[in-house]
Amino acid sequence: MSNPLDIVFAALADPTRRQILSMLLEDDMAVTDVAEPFEMSLAAISKHLTILSRAGLITQERRGRVKWCKLEPDALRDASIWMQSFGQFEAVNLDAFERFLATELDDAD
Repeated sequence: MSNPLDIVFAALADPTRRQILSMLLEDDMAVTDVAEPFEMSLAAISKHLTILSRAGLITQERRGRVKWCKLEPDALRDASIWMQSFGQFEAVNLDAFERFLATELDDAD
């Protein structure tokens, strides 16, 4: 996978990594703090962090003996631009669609 956009989307495909990014929206975090809410080993979290780092979504740095993670929001710019190209389509109002389906199903009876 050499396309940067492919690498970003592959990193975002995993729910654990998306949750980590959400956590980092608040502030930089130590790796141990990132790992705390997950029921997995520190080694497993480190693998997720490595994937996020390779995608450019986060950076990691040592501060003393602690490794810190920082969100890199600009890394999502290309993915956002790509997704916005689909914005020409009208957003689907799911509530209205559900009402429409209920009406159609009632009429079919």
